[in-house]
Amino acid sequence: MTPLNQRRWRNFRANGRAFWSLWIFVVLFGLSLMAEVVANDKPLLISYRGDWMTPVTTFYPETAFNGDFRTEADYNAPEVQCLIATGGSDLCLDDPETYKAEAEEHGTVDGQPVQAGWMLWPPIPYSYDTVNNLNGAAPSAPDAQHWLGTDDTARDVLARVIYGFRLSVAFALIVTFLTSVIGIAAGAVQGFFGGWVDLFFQRVIELWSSTPMLYVIIIVGAIWQMGFWLLVVLSVLFGWTALVGVVRAEFLRARNFEYVRAARALGVGNARIMFRHVLPNAMVATVTMLPFIIAGAIGSLAALDFLGFGLPSSAPSLGELTLQAKQNLQAPWLGFTAFFTFALMLSLLVFIFEGVRDAYDPRKTFK
Repeated sequence: MTPLNQRRWRNFRANGRAFWSLWIFVVLFGLSLMAEVVANDKPLLISYRGDWMTPVTTFYPETAFNGDFRTEADYNAPEVQCLIATGGSDLCLDDPETYKAEAEEHGTVDGQPVQAGWMLWPPIPYSYDTVNNLNGAAPSAPDAQHWLGTDDTARDVLARVIYGFRLSVAFALIVTFLTSVIGIAAGAVQGFFGGWVDLFFQRVIELWSSTPMLYVIIIVGAIWQMGFWLLVVLSVLFGWTALVGVVRAEFLRARNFEYVRAARALGVGNARIMFRHVLPNAMVATVTMLPFIIAGAIGSLAALDFLGFGLPSSAPSLGELTLQAKQNLQAPWLGFTAFFTFALMLSLLVFIFEGVRDAYDPRKTFK
């Protein structure tokens, strides 16, 4: 690590709010990346007749446990649980609960010894699309089985929040990275060369910025099935102009500095001057805009899902959870969950990038 980057890291660590926000965000996002291990309606590990099985990563038909169907086993079904516990006993079709309990307690089925199996479940035994059998009507209030309750289709809210957090953050980071690359490159070219190049690109940006994004998304959604990557492409197409202005201004200011003239006199190429010498000086203004781009990407995804023009309703979307909160005012836990999830996510990201901005600012030094 260069001395300059070491100073930046020291400044970032000295900013306690940004440093602890980074650790909290890393832990939360890391857990969401392992969502299939944390929240899933499939066991993590199965011991069956001395063999080890991992349903989270491998497809197992019901026939693999001496069942009747070749479709994927329903591990919550009493018959499948009995088959695993008894080593595939045919008696499970008669009274699965009784024979399962006998196999787990005594290792026998109807008096005959069997090789009892077992299943290791995730901490939250529901996936984001698991429809649960409730005793009452959905949405149901938080209880011991569903810590944040269920939505109006009997899906576990906590599982959908974990998957939705991953989806929203991944979407925001991908969109921010791609828009930053395109916007920085376009602003650098405009500001460094100026003249007719700057004038031409400015007219293009004015025309492109006047295009209504929502109408385009509605039209595209009517032609193709809206998905994650299609939304990423559309968001990048309409979001890359956010950084052009600040980068262009920094390059216009620095293009006639002495070190740029000296580099030109020494025969250094334009691309090297732009991205090796001028761009680092423009990073403070660039990083300043990143929290707004990330918050805008998360807000755009949530707004599109809330309006019904985003991801399918089956996707673990926080915007769809907000829509359910609006449609089910008698279930306040849906609204509180959506609000606090957005508040925590956006606050952590803004605090982190504020610290990054200050770390890149040579005028600020923390002790």
